[in-house]
Amino acid sequence: MKNIFLAIAAFFSFSVAASADTVSDSVVGLQGYDLVSYHQGEKPLQGNGNHLVTHGGVNYLFTSKANKNAFKKNPAKYLPAYGGFCAYGAAVGKKFIGDPTVWKLVDGKLYLNLDNNVKSIWIKNIPENIEKADENWAEIKNIPAADL
Repeated sequence: MKNIFLAIAAFFSFSVAASADTVSDSVVGLQGYDLVSYHQGEKPLQGNGNHLVTHGGVNYLFTSKANKNAFKKNPAKYLPAYGGFCAYGAAVGKKFIGDPTVWKLVDGKLYLNLDNNVKSIWIKNIPENIEKADENWAEIKNIPAADL
């Protein structure tokens, strides 16, 4: 009887540990905002767990099966510039976490910024800032944000 109890206890502790690892290791992109929704209306919408795509080790949530399928068909169209880091930050050679509610589409590409104050600086010269960010991104892309 004692052996059966230990076997059951071991099984449940393994199950809990395994599920905890899965949840804690899950990275949700753009704080759960639906990437396709940025291209559809005035503001982005929160996705949900019913429509999920894992791309590049990141889980992206969508509001509908149609949006999920659109992303799967052409991820590059919907993924944010600079991996979702702040566009102005990339222009100055830094990686600041982009706020998914502070965004702008430029030529169909999604750009995020740290906050509205930073965005107000960035939008003063979008073409130059994108050019600088593109150049810097090639150098900083694989460097951890904390090391910049």
